[in-house]
Amino acid sequence: MSGGLQLERLMELMRRLRLVRSIDQLASVLEHAAKREISYSDFLEELLAGELADKQDRNTTMRIRAAHFPFERSIENFDFKFQPSLDPKIVRELASCRFIANAENVLLLGPPGVGKTHLAVALGAKACAAGYRTLFTTAAGLITLLTRAQSENRLEEKLKALAQPKLLIVDEIGYLPLGASGASLLFQLIARRYERGSIILTSNQSLTGWGEVFGDTVIATAVLDRLLHHSTTLNVKGESYRLKEKRKAGLLGRSPASPIDTAPSL
Repeated sequence: MSGGLQLERLMELMRRLRLVRSIDQLASVLEHAAKREISYSDFLEELLAGELADKQDRNTTMRIRAAHFPFERSIENFDFKFQPSLDPKIVRELASCRFIANAENVLLLGPPGVGKTHLAVALGAKACAAGYRTLFTTAAGLITLLTRAQSENRLEEKLKALAQPKLLIVDEIGYLPLGASGASLLFQLIARRYERGSIILTSNQSLTGWGEVFGDTVIATAVLDRLLHHSTTLNVKGESYRLKEKRKAGLLGRSPASPIDTAPSL
């Protein structure tokens, strides 16, 4: 009886300390520890290590949910053999998230379907696991958000909010022209984040084509100047994953590789 009452008191203390995992695992952990006859300090270390790991997992899950990724992807399931233009060592170095600690940027360039968004999301997931607040958005969605904020006289508020995440991922630059207003808004955001927070940006356009995308070579140059100052640029050259899967399924005939518009090495 006294043992049961003590267990209840322990669980109540854990509730007050918000030791969520320990409450659920206490009975089984006590039984396991008794069978192994481990010391009090070893028991406490195991209990607290498990609690910490569970808390980190829950926090990572919350950051991933807040990042608004379009899907789940990981570095581990990226097919480097299919895209030999990518150096796995460079990608794994980026996955260490040191570039975020140094407020550096990553540019992923290449034609549609080669895995740019996969890599961006996978690096974002690593950032969340490392404790960094992360936000994913498409270029079109970002411009729509900033344009609405500007029309509602809330642009400064929105720029400040978008400067907060340590990592901002902007997907699909170049699929649609930004227009003069959109280009100006994007420049303001990038200038706000310059040397304060990291940006991962994906684009199907070579850097030499950004003047056309922005509709203004002066703004495009100013944007690139800030993005490239502290950055890693990866040119992904290869076949579309989606076309590969269709070809595997026999939905497409084998066709010669088409020319790829890629950026010069930087």
